[in-house]
Amino acid sequence: MKWAALIAWVITAGGGFVLLSIWLMRGGMRQQQEAGNRIRPPLILSHFLLAAGGLVVWVIYLVADKDVLAWIAFAILAVVAVLGWTMFAIWWRRRQRAAVAQAVGPGTPAEQHFPVAVVAGHGVLAVTTVVLVFLAAIGVGD
Repeated sequence: MKWAALIAWVITAGGGFVLLSIWLMRGGMRQQQEAGNRIRPPLILSHFLLAAGGLVVWVIYLVADKDVLAWIAFAILAVVAVLGWTMFAIWWRRRQRAAVAQAVGPGTPAEQHFPVAVVAGHGVLAVTTVVLVFLAAIGVGD
């Protein structure tokens, strides 16, 4: 179970890196000063950094085999999940409004350029990762 969690986490991170790259290329860092409901730099960067830090803790857990590290990684992942759901909600609400307006202009938030398939895949893999990490932490598959 713990190795499946690692694989899921790495693949999820890959999707997240694609989304972060798109966000950065589309001017996401400049959204700090712009008005409106957007994914702000502190939100997306904390999501990224905590996810990467949790992955490092998970790798250390795999090497050291200390159960406390699995629970620390799970706690970090829970915070990452909350941040991720927050960003998804912002993205989804704005996307629904954009669908009604049928317009993408210069004021369009960077995250509205995310491919739906990548967002969906990242979300499904993220939920899978949380479940696998939890199952490994409680000892399933040992």
